[in-house]
Amino acid sequence: MSKYKVLVVDDEPSISTLIEYNLKLFGFDVLCVYDGDAVFDVLTTFRPDLIVLDWMLPKQDGIEVCRKLREQQNMVPVIMLTAMQDVHDRITGLDNGADDYMTKPFSPQELISRIQAVMRRARSLPSASEDQLYEIGPLQVSADQREVTLDGRIIELTPKEFELLLFLCRHRGKVLSRQQLLHGVWDYHFLGDTRIVDVHISHLRDKLEKNARSPEYIRTIRNVGYKLTEPASKSNLA
Repeated sequence: MSKYKVLVVDDEPSISTLIEYNLKLFGFDVLCVYDGDAVFDVLTTFRPDLIVLDWMLPKQDGIEVCRKLREQQNMVPVIMLTAMQDVHDRITGLDNGADDYMTKPFSPQELISRIQAVMRRARSLPSASEDQLYEIGPLQVSADQREVTLDGRIIELTPKEFELLLFLCRHRGKVLSRQQLLHGVWDYHFLGDTRIVDVHISHLRDKLEKNARSPEYIRTIRNVGYKLTEPASKSNLA
């Protein structure tokens, strides 16, 4: 089996060297670059399987790089690195297309575990040839097209919002705890901070529900978690 290729983007040589050294010990093929522009210079020649991307970079920051990748429909997995600790900073990274988020300082072993988890989840996503369409009343979620429509109108979701909604669709009608959602969507226990699930659920409700305070699709099950259901008034449209 060929090696996974990891592109490391960090303007601090000491950090890049540490990451490169440890990833190579585990058999990864590693290329290091040191600014945001360089990512796009090497994409077609190196063709990474995953990018480890620092937030604060010269020329263009990690958020801008990640956003541009997703705008170009490049879905290469991205793990964002940052010194910022606030949960809202994590959400900013994830909402702009990052698959995972790590705060500095971190252990090389944890980074490798995160990379392995992200790659497992990336391999489990449906291929373009799979036709998975979920219909919940007037809500349609296409796994292969990564498209959501409500009453025929396209709903714009961030990558993480889409993955969360898709996970709920795959477990439609089941009550899922926040920890189950963390593990299913982020593929690990997100530092025990379940607030990130609540924030993403809130964003989904704002986009999908007629009244986000009285949701019909994504219901809160008190002291347990969330459940995706079909609105009672639309049950005849399933």
